[in-house]
Amino acid sequence: MSRPATAALCAALLFASAGGAAAELPARSSADAPAAAAEAAQPLWLRDGSPTPQARALAEILRTADAQGLEPDDYDGPLWGERFSQLAQAHGAAALAKLDAELSASARRYVKDLAEGRVDPRALHWQLGEMQPRLDVQSAIESLAQAPDVPAALAALEPKLLIYRRTLRALQQYREAALHDTGGPLPAWKKVISPGDEWPGAAQLAQRLSLTGDLASSAAAQTAMPALYSEPLVAAVEQFQRRHGLTADGRIDRRTWKALSVPLRARAVQLQLALERLRWIPRDLAAPLLAVNIPEFRLRALDASGHVALAMKVVVGRAYQHKTPVFSAKVESVLFRPPWNVPADIVRKELGPEFSAHPERAEAQGFELVDGKGAPVEMSPAALARAASGELRLRQRAGPHSALGLIKFELPNRFEVYLHDTPATELFSRTRRDFSHGCIRLEDAAALARWVLRDTPGWTPERQAAAMAAEESERATLAQPLPVLILYSTAVVAEGGEVQFFDDLYQHDARLLRALAARRRGAR
Repeated sequence: MSRPATAALCAALLFASAGGAAAELPARSSADAPAAAAEAAQPLWLRDGSPTPQARALAEILRTADAQGLEPDDYDGPLWGERFSQLAQAHGAAALAKLDAELSASARRYVKDLAEGRVDPRALHWQLGEMQPRLDVQSAIESLAQAPDVPAALAALEPKLLIYRRTLRALQQYREAALHDTGGPLPAWKKVISPGDEWPGAAQLAQRLSLTGDLASSAAAQTAMPALYSEPLVAAVEQFQRRHGLTADGRIDRRTWKALSVPLRARAVQLQLALERLRWIPRDLAAPLLAVNIPEFRLRALDASGHVALAMKVVVGRAYQHKTPVFSAKVESVLFRPPWNVPADIVRKELGPEFSAHPERAEAQGFELVDGKGAPVEMSPAALARAASGELRLRQRAGPHSALGLIKFELPNRFEVYLHDTPATELFSRTRRDFSHGCIRLEDAAALARWVLRDTPGWTPERQAAAMAAEESERATLAQPLPVLILYSTAVVAEGGEVQFFDDLYQHDARLLRALAARRRGAR
């Protein structure tokens, strides 16, 4: 089994085990104790020994926390109805104060998880947290206890990006579909299944694709009996392939079979992980902005209203050794006809040995060696060794054949990752596009430059075209730096509501699942 399929099945197991028994509920953290003691003096959630309307509304939200992609047991969700019903038998102020403090403790955990996520992204080496203002949880709880509309007050803490609401709706759809996904595993894959082939899994596949919306229910009924892989099932598989980043040719090869074999409950977990990561994005971050989703190999430009104004394919870092990092930054300028200053490790591992053995290739590809002042240095094995150590620089001259193409989007960050044009346009025809050393190559850099510079005085499309055709490099500084999010999500819900899933390219889903499992173990 492939690593992405294994990760998905692990996700399914975690999802299936989420409804643990009451005896296994997370323990209160030590941080809850001081607040609980303070709240004992003046209950927040009880009046005259009965739950306030806010308390009952909160208890219902905790009971149904799975609707937000969270785990009800983490907040004693299944217990609050019984606890409230037993209030009449509670004896003394101490018992009432204890229940009030426990509800505050559950609310505190829920509010923090809803607003900021359950895992600190920095623990997974994601550099998004430095932009996130920390929530004053205690103040939020006190406000919640007085709120005339508890659901609305909690909704105000959630991410504002439109994709968050779409993902919540998709999660409910897939959780519901998973309840009806009773067909069991598809037949083992033996060979490519082509349209017209006899295949015993046809009826079962039709049932599953009807649950995901790829096959109309009436069409699913037509294919309930025949063991023949034919229309309309073939068209449904093509739709499924498009949604899963696969070649949409209707043929069930091994990769398509693996994607079709992932249980729908595991797909629901992918949506849960997508929600978790969306909570890591700073709440005060507003569009317009650029967002790159690594496993989807796609960039989107969001306009001021949060809608997609421009989208394109991208090439990202190789899964082996050159992963593109997850981080946030800002585009400050656009450099036309950029030279490429080759990183020392690429000189050391790749270009240095190649050009030492074949110096003619360096000249043919426009490479030169320069010193710290930019003065040229004669190309030689010894000089290349100095470049590998950082003493000299290997540079590729600007031009249409440069590795950076004609446009570079400069976004200062500690990873030295940027967005850029590329002459290797043939890579965009592939479904899997992890070929770079970590930087992000753009399918249509000129279109992105026009969008990014649309409000920068003097940088009309005509001037941009002239800058790309000029002999010298020219930099356009943005009137307002543009936020960029380099993200990672194996589940994406498009503006029209279509739910798309992708392979766990860098195994980040698997790591997040382990972190969530460790959190639950640590809380018990």
